[in-house]
Amino acid sequence: MNQQEPSELNEETPSRLRKGIYVLPNLFTLAALFGGFYAIVMAINNQFEAAAIGVFTSMVLDSLDGRVARMTNTQSAFGAQMDSLADMVSFGAAPALITYVWVLNDLGRWGWFAAFVYCACAALRLARFNVNTTVVDKRFFQGLPSPAAAAFVMGFVWLVTVLEIVKSDMAWVCFAFCLYAGLTMVSNVPFYSFKDFQMRKSVPFAVIVSIALVIAVINIHPPIVLFALFFAYAFSGYVVYAWRRAKGLPTSVISTSTDEPDEKGLH
Repeated sequence: MNQQEPSELNEETPSRLRKGIYVLPNLFTLAALFGGFYAIVMAINNQFEAAAIGVFTSMVLDSLDGRVARMTNTQSAFGAQMDSLADMVSFGAAPALITYVWVLNDLGRWGWFAAFVYCACAALRLARFNVNTTVVDKRFFQGLPSPAAAAFVMGFVWLVTVLEIVKSDMAWVCFAFCLYAGLTMVSNVPFYSFKDFQMRKSVPFAVIVSIALVIAVINIHPPIVLFALFFAYAFSGYVVYAWRRAKGLPTSVISTSTDEPDEKGLH
């Protein structure tokens, strides 16, 4: 989610990044990278629930490294590049390899086709984001963010594994999910970024209560709740697209805001 720079949740523009290597934010980035690597290893060992949890853990850590860098004033060009490479592993290669080992290999060439499409689209998504950071409306992401795409796919793997559904029956569903997530990542569909919510500003007491309730609901059954949340988000962009089109508003997120993007957000 968050990156140091140029990740999808940061304030600095590439031209303002300092050269150097800072320990603290890069520790979070390395931890997020380890989460993706751990997920791949767990999948090879047929521990798919642990693999899914590894990807979700990477999401949490990825959302923190950029914020830590800004809070400690340790943004750097090195951190930006490191973060992008870590995201490619955790949210691009890891979900593709895990889904292939999990069930897509049952589909033969169609299976690795779907896995490769997802992986390639994640790479294209990251590359496009890195060159469009200053021209995209900060309220939206251009296409499905890569951490959300990974959560959508891995949430499905986690849910099927926990519910002990026969995974071979889910092969074509997984095929469809991988293609949908991959192609939506490289689409121009606007996905709401939630950047209007500022952590440093005071909020009504009801907001804190709502956050507590959300955490409690997730705790009831994490696989079901998390998959439901990211399933809804994965399709929300098309709802936003249809609504903006119906209202006669621009459907492209490129240069639709007069404000300089202050954060670069999720991939």
